[in-house]
Amino acid sequence: MRLVLLGAPGSGKGTQATRLKEHLQVPHISTGDLLRAEVAAGSKLGLEAKAVMDAGNLVSDEILLGMLEDRFSRPDTAGGFILDGYPRNLAQADAMDALLKKIGQPMDFAVQLEVPIELLVERIAGRAAEQGRKDDSPEAVRTRLKVYDEVTAPVIEYYRQHGRLTVVDGVGSLDEVFTRIIEALEPAPTVG
Repeated sequence: MRLVLLGAPGSGKGTQATRLKEHLQVPHISTGDLLRAEVAAGSKLGLEAKAVMDAGNLVSDEILLGMLEDRFSRPDTAGGFILDGYPRNLAQADAMDALLKKIGQPMDFAVQLEVPIELLVERIAGRAAEQGRKDDSPEAVRTRLKVYDEVTAPVIEYYRQHGRLTVVDGVGSLDEVFTRIIEALEPAPTVG
């Protein structure tokens, strides 16, 4: 199974991706982790990315897509993968679909974890307080969430139009949310 996890910061994507990885027996691919690993390994794309980041710029879609293509070519992705942190915009969604089509591994589902904004603010502010971070004030978090929503809304609509979007209620215990995701991905058995 090949799926993309979508959700605002604080929606629980990372936590649920870890659980899904175990359940589905496929790798969890976080573009942030992938980027750090490529830079640490000193690969050609990693060195390009490091130069861009050292200059204070965002890594281009082309570099990220190259890293993903390399990652998707590894044997552990033959049975699928869980992608977290990508695509973040419409151009990335389109480019990734073209890449997956080219390598014969089309996306199965995009799972959007839906959590009300006030709960997201509460979760992130609580996490920030635990970690002693001052930059995650409720106002700053609301601004980040608004930007996230504006940028990813077209991605969500893209997957909806392609019939691959599954929206899951992200409110509740970790187990409740995980169960909802699994139920959304696996068809109910037919009684007969």
